[in-house]
Amino acid sequence: MNWKQWILVFISTIVLLFAGQALAQTDINVNNTNLIRFGGDVTVQEKQVVENAHAIGGSVIVQPNGRVTQTAISIGGNVTLKKGARVDGDAYAIGGKVVQEEGATIGGAKGTLGDDGSMGMHRDRNSFWVRYAAQSAFRIMSAIIAAIVGVILLRAAPAFMPNLAATIRQYPSQSTLWGIGSIVAVIALNIFLAITLIGIPLIPLVILIASLASFVGSLGLSLLVGQIVVKSGQPPQVQQFLIGLLIVTVLALIPGLGGLVLFVVSVFGLGALLAWKIGKIQPHAMG
Repeated sequence: MNWKQWILVFISTIVLLFAGQALAQTDINVNNTNLIRFGGDVTVQEKQVVENAHAIGGSVIVQPNGRVTQTAISIGGNVTLKKGARVDGDAYAIGGKVVQEEGATIGGAKGTLGDDGSMGMHRDRNSFWVRYAAQSAFRIMSAIIAAIVGVILLRAAPAFMPNLAATIRQYPSQSTLWGIGSIVAVIALNIFLAITLIGIPLIPLVILIASLASFVGSLGLSLLVGQIVVKSGQPPQVQQFLIGLLIVTVLALIPGLGGLVLFVVSVFGLGALLAWKIGKIQPHAMG
């Protein structure tokens, strides 16, 4: 990358950070009956009645004798019903848990996905290592799945992953812009779906599609890492890919650094896939 490309990447990253900060302060209150917050907790006050209470990046808390007539959903937090609180419809916590105190009721279904406990600030050393072990196990399992899928793709579609790797290597700034743009677009689409309320069930589908595209793109980045590290003798691409995947996985397991590594992998991988397939960028074969 030359200095102009580095400046472009830097500016794009700053824009993304400011956009994320703005979204973290976004509250949506539709006629005082639908409470939605991005980047924080939603609280239904004592004896307050609302239709929906949704927190993206926070928890939903229904105070004593508070009532939600339709749904209570938390993404990245807990759904907590205090004594006497009531949810007539469904209660779901993605990345947290549903907590019912004595006398609290849920009229519909309730469920959790990826229960990782309280989001509070008091975390002792044991809880940190338990959380780290769970995250590490998940990332190692993801790496195993990536290795299987990557090897299959290299056998079934030999040009696919090399083209992704070449796109990242030859067009790093375009890959970055496409990656950051797609993340902003997904966030904006989720906000739109949340505002419309009837589109809320589509949010998990949007996230799933974006995650799968990012996963596929990350395979190309792993191949590129392997190509950079293993140069002598032109080893088979499968070997390069597995070595690159191993390096990325080890970096992702480093406490404090792993999240940044996964973010960079997601941005470059997703961006390269979109730049190649949608932006019609044509990478040159790397010898």
